[in-house]
Amino acid sequence: MIHRGVQYTVVATAEPDIWEWRYEFGDQVKTGRTQTRLAALAARRVKSKIDAALRASQTNSVPAASVAERMELVKATSHGLT
Repeated sequence: MIHRGVQYTVVATAEPDIWEWRYEFGDQVKTGRTQTRLAALAARRVKSKIDAALRASQTNSVPAASVAERMELVKATSHGLT
């Protein structure tokens, strides 16, 4: 299955109500297990993890110079310099 361009799998285990999930994000492979009776809920939980990973990658991808420039702009506007 694919969610927001990220391929993932959710597979039932031999244990009742336990699902194993896996997704690849960039060069990282994330795996885990979740407990629920419904396959759809297990998939929803994996999608939530993918969304969190995508958000984290977006915040980490802001160049340092851009952050410094924004901080200077905030200081300048708060002091009435612009």
